[in-house]
Parts: sequence; C-alpha cells; structure tokens
Amino acid sequence: MKGPTKDTHLGRPTKGRRLINPSVECGSTVLFSSYDDFRANRPPWHYGRTGTPTHRALEESLCDLEGADNVVLTGSGLEACTLAILSCVTAGGHVLVTDSAYEPTRTFCDGLLRGFDIETTYFDPQAGREEIAALCRPTTQLIFCESPGSLTFEVQDLPAIVAGAGEVPVAVDNTYGAGVLLRPLELGCAISVQALTKYVGGHSDLLLGAVATAPRLSAKVRRMARMLGISVSGRDVAMAHRGLRTLHRRLAVHEENGLGLARFLETHSAIRRVLHPGLDSHPQAALWARDASGTNGLFSVIADWEDEAVTARFIDHLTLFGLGYSWGGYESLCLPAWPTANRTAVPWTEGGQVLRFHAGLEDLDDLIEDVAAALAAATST
Repeated sequence: MKGPTKDTHLGRPTKGRRLINPSVECGSTVLFSSYDDFRANRPPWHYGRTGTPTHRALEESLCDLEGADNVVLTGSGLEACTLAILSCVTAGGHVLVTDSAYEPTRTFCDGLLRGFDIETTYFDPQAGREEIAALCRPTTQLIFCESPGSLTFEVQDLPAIVAGAGEVPVAVDNTYGAGVLLRPLELGCAISVQALTKYVGGHSDLLLGAVATAPRLSAKVRRMARMLGISVSGRDVAMAHRGLRTLHRRLAVHEENGLGLARFLETHSAIRRVLHPGLDSHPQAALWARDASGTNGLFSVIADWEDEAVTARFIDHLTLFGLGYSWGGYESLCLPAWPTANRTAVPWTEGGQVLRFHAGLEDLDDLIEDVAAALAAATST
C-alpha cells in the first residue's frame, strides 16, 4: 500500500461490526481476571501508565510509518529527544550532537547531562564519515543528529555519519521528515525521534512525541521510559492518530505552498538568501534529494536587514502568518530567529535577520500577497 492508503487504514479495528476509529480508552487501574492472571503480570495491560489499546493502535501505525521495530510515545517532542539520549548514556560517557540541534535539546545536554558527568561535543552539521570517526572516543555512547536543522536547514549526510560512528548508535530528530519524507532507520540510524505535536497532529491542539527504534535499542528505550514514568493521555493519542489519517495529503499541500513561497522570496530584493532543502540554491539540495522523498512547509530566509525595528514592522504587518513557536499545523507562521547564540562548533556569521516561515494550508497566492505587502511596509522609507 502507498502512504495515503496506509494513513487511512492502519491502526483501525478490522473484525466484525465496528466503529471506523479505534476507541478512546483512558484509565489508571486495570482489573485482573484472577489471582493467577495478577501473578503472571503479562504485558501489555497491567497499569494505565503502560498504555491502552488506544496507545497501541498509534504505536503500531507509527512503527509502519517509520519502518521501526518499536515506538514509545512521550508527552512532547523534547521529551522524545531526552528519552532517546538518556536511553543510551551513562555517567562518564560522551555524546556527539549536531551544532544545528533544537535549542531545548542543547539546553538538556548542557544542563542535565553535564550534571551527570556526561560530556557533549557539538559537531559541524556538514561533518562526514572521517570527521565523525575522528570525534568519536572510547566513551562515546550516542551521536544525535537533526536533518535538516530546524532554523538554518543544514542537511546532514546520515549514511556517512552512521559509517563514521562504527558501533555507536545514531539518533535523528526526524520531526521535519515526519516519518514520511525521511526514514532514518532505513539509512542505518538506530533511533528516529518525532514531535507528533507538529505534522502528525497537524492541528496545533496537542503535545506529543515518539521515539521509533531499530531492534538493537528497542528494549533499552522501553526500559528507560518505564523508569522515568513517561505516560501520555489516551485522548491526545487519539487526536494524533486522527491527524495521521491525513498526513500524506496535508504534507503535499505544505510542500507546494512552502516551495511556492520560497521561490517568490528567492526573487525578492529584500531577501539575501532562502534556506530551503528543496531549492537548487540550497548547498545540500542533492544530498536531501538522495535521502528524502520531498519537503514540507518549513524553511528560513535571511532578510537584508539587521535592524530589529524593521523586523517588528514586518511581523506586525503580516495578517495570515501568526507569530508563535512550533509549526506543522494547518496555519502559517513566521518566527524571527538569531542562531548566533546557539552555535559553538561552527559559528553563525551570516548577517541579516533570519526569519523562519511555516507555510500552512491557505491558498498560496494569498500567502505570497501577504508576505509581499509586509515586506513593502517594513522596508519602505
């Protein structure tokens, strides 16, 4: 079956007279059928924290989406990132993290991991096999990637990183790829992390994450999730599964709108550069085309100004693009960013204001007209 068909049919009841969607089961206490059943303590149902059939339905759908052996659901994308890392590290260990990583992931590494005597080395997102091999130590326990970077959109050569890692597992924040556009486990990575909050949920009304694993790490991630007491609401799970039903179809519109808006901005005099992995102008466009099947609505531009007053005028003149964190919902967003503060391995030296756009499901002509008017208002003297 192709992607849209799988989205529609996986994780649904299949026998007898039934409702179309899995039931929404929420609860804490699970009653055992007998004393012998209680003593046997057979998985998967023995306490609400370990999930319900509602959770299992989404986990199975995500396993198919990512090509995974197992999926653990978490309360947010950040919790998925931290669970993936904690499942692989121990005191005295060492992790390699891409310099383009999500800022809260860096904060976790620089804070909690450091307090546990786990050292983090940030590496150039463009590092290949030899560079990764040179950075690995006897104590290196994990390499954490994000491709493309969610602010500056560097594409990482995941097969080369896996080759340079040797026996060290490679994890990828795959929120941009959503398990559809990029499938890291097929490229040799051991963990693929998603913020289901974004494209899988698709409606900006839930917080959820997922850690998809290859067989070598499934047991470790499940065990760590149990020890941390990670549990998510059955209602949020059901909402995410509902979003999954239209994932491929929505991504196609996001891609069309994202590319259309990016191409318009690429020709605008107020924009120095567009950072979109689907454009020929992107330095790693060929690399993304090799490993991925498409793009979505997220990209950044470097505007031809640095004055924050101009940024404020531009943002405040937008009418269809909201100002807010996250992305992946049906609505368009625009967020100013300053990557300089979050780089250590490769300093961000490009001048100009970084603006991250998320092209939603609105009409493309309307989005272009809105951005054009805001640029005119912001740059007029």
